[in-house]
Amino acid sequence: MTFDVTLYLTVLITLFVIMDPPGAIPVFLSLVGRKSKEERNKAAWQAPAVSLTVISVFAIGGQAILSYLHIGIPALQGAGGLLLLLIALSLLTGKGAGGDTAAEDVNVALVPLGTPLMAGPGAIAAVIVYVSQADGDAGSFLAIALGIITIHVLFFLVLRFSTALIRLLGEGGISLLARIAGLLLAAIAVQLIADSVRGFVAGG
Repeated sequence: MTFDVTLYLTVLITLFVIMDPPGAIPVFLSLVGRKSKEERNKAAWQAPAVSLTVISVFAIGGQAILSYLHIGIPALQGAGGLLLLLIALSLLTGKGAGGDTAAEDVNVALVPLGTPLMAGPGAIAAVIVYVSQADGDAGSFLAIALGIITIHVLFFLVLRFSTALIRLLGEGGISLLARIAGLLLAAIAVQLIADSVRGFVAGG
């Protein structure tokens, strides 16, 4: 068994570009900014853990799952886009920025941080493709697995240390960040939906 360093770096860079750990900081801070320090730190490791679990499941049995349910990547993109759009609208209207609403009781590490923001359609599709190209080679599987683990460790470090910014932002800064995050999420959601429509048209 030979460890494929090139594949490892390819998987790591691809997932870094798709998942964009620095880009998740505004969303993360806007969702956990008004929570306690313990809850923020908990969310910082829970979100990558959820994402790692979801992506690992799809890496192992993604093709079988999608085939069994007759779901294509465009459908995943559309569903992820719609879910992110709902979160974006709640942030833009101030209902999801950690205010005194029902959203306060929702574990944001699960949705939208863990999935679909981290373990989104793009990351899932990329992992499925890499696994299918490995063609049963143990060294390739190991490289893919380490690439997936590495990006999630990076995600944890980025989210964990980003909480230091909360003291500087204050209440007003967090509210402003929530609006910015909502706008960014809305743009990502629209892009996912557009990619979904494009995929359906191309496949049809």
